[in-house]
Amino acid sequence: MKNYPTPAHLSVLSLKPYVGGTSSVRGKDRVIKLSSNESAFGTNPAAVEACRDFADRLFRYPDGGSTALRQAIAETHGLDADRIVCGNGSDELIGLLCHAYLGTQDEVVITQYAFSMYRLYAIGCGACPVTVPEKEFKVDPQALLKVVNSKTKMIFIANPGNPTGTYLSVDELRAFCHKLPENILVVIDSAYAEFVGKADYSAGAELVDEFPNVVMLRTFSKIYGLGGVRLGWCYASKEIADILNRIRGPFNVNSVAQIAGIAALKDQSFIKEAFEHNQKWLEKLPGELAAIGLQTTPSAANFILVHFPSQSEKSAENADLFLQDRGIIVRRVVSYGLPDALRITIGRDEEMEEVLAALKEFMAG
Repeated sequence: MKNYPTPAHLSVLSLKPYVGGTSSVRGKDRVIKLSSNESAFGTNPAAVEACRDFADRLFRYPDGGSTALRQAIAETHGLDADRIVCGNGSDELIGLLCHAYLGTQDEVVITQYAFSMYRLYAIGCGACPVTVPEKEFKVDPQALLKVVNSKTKMIFIANPGNPTGTYLSVDELRAFCHKLPENILVVIDSAYAEFVGKADYSAGAELVDEFPNVVMLRTFSKIYGLGGVRLGWCYASKEIADILNRIRGPFNVNSVAQIAGIAALKDQSFIKEAFEHNQKWLEKLPGELAAIGLQTTPSAANFILVHFPSQSEKSAENADLFLQDRGIIVRRVVSYGLPDALRITIGRDEEMEEVLAALKEFMAG
């Protein structure tokens, strides 16, 4: 019998690979895909044009340091370009942080409804994830502090959270960071920051400047409409940025992603339109759904978590099947421990009207 290689940390064999949102329904030529929190307005046209213009230079290797992209990000957000590290999606940066700072038996604190990749990357490094309950679908800083001990090396906080859409204010995060030892890395994942319209919210850049152990993650996959090119970035102290640059791949961000990201950053009118459209539906949906007997979790992102009666013909599972029969794809969140809820991405006006009409029909049937 052959002796095949085995993983260094056998616990990875217990993991289930991440599965993204469904994109098709059998027997349906036309679908409304609201399962992956993608941009309602599709790809930024400025990015599309920039990629077309670049096509004849694809034989060249990319800029290994993403220099122009980092400068464009810095100018847009008022940051220090030397403290920005770009990655193949923010997923890669999560993996790099885990690879750099976690070892066997270190503990990583994550929250109840956190992005599953935090757990997967941590276990892949031999670390032990510690899951902390959320309070009314919101991260509970006090609960996080209670589990911190000498083994704790990293804490992940998605802000806003996914699939909940809830958020912590900048003051809540600052108070939390003040109570932590500086040797514990706090990773604030602000993938949905551009959608948040709350005055007390911050994506976290000022916290990175205040606390040397805080890292902010951002992405181009959501409001910028560039999920397909895989582009993310982080803002950190010079020391952390230096570590990440030492261990990342030499050409980890491809040329098309860099070109698309720069073009998208320059077109802030696209972002403004997307933000205003999203705010309109965040305000409209809860009332419309409440009128037909469905409760929602208040969201600051580009999706809404809708709760259905459990053990009923009006269950989330049956609602999902009903929507699929009408060519509407939303996201079941059973894997997050939410079997009685559906996460619905905010799409275009006509798509959202179809979703509301279908749910009204489902609840009335």
